[in-house]
Amino acid sequence: MASTSQGMQTGVRVVLAIAIVGLAYFLYVSITEPYERVERRKELTEQTRSRMDQVRTAMIQYQRDNGRYLTALDSLVMWIKTDSVMVAGADSIFGLGFNADSLVYSPRTGKIFELAVNDTSRTHTYLLSDPDSNDHIGTLSGSITELNAGSWE
Repeated sequence: MASTSQGMQTGVRVVLAIAIVGLAYFLYVSITEPYERVERRKELTEQTRSRMDQVRTAMIQYQRDNGRYLTALDSLVMWIKTDSVMVAGADSIFGLGFNADSLVYSPRTGKIFELAVNDTSRTHTYLLSDPDSNDHIGTLSGSITELNAGSWE
């Protein structure tokens, strides 16, 4: 009878050990998973803002060269790919591994950035927006102070 009781105690201990390991794993996942989601969201925000900065750099360069802003982002990509100065200096202007084709797409969902240009006022302005967040660069109001300013700056 004592051996049956000892076997029962061993069985209970094994079941409790398995339950403890299972609950510890559940606790670990419930703590780390939300943190990883927050970190991933921060990383995507940084990547999106960086890409929007690259678009801003290209828009400014185009405006300096041509006296106006492009009204379509696909035209901006074509200009970057065909302009000899931009082709030669793409890595130094935009960073190593620059890919002009992905420039106008949000890293969050792959949607194309939204661009609106105001060329009717004295000061030409543009508004570049991320369709997946409230991030934007520029303004359509004609305010020079907001001309190339990012909403996060």
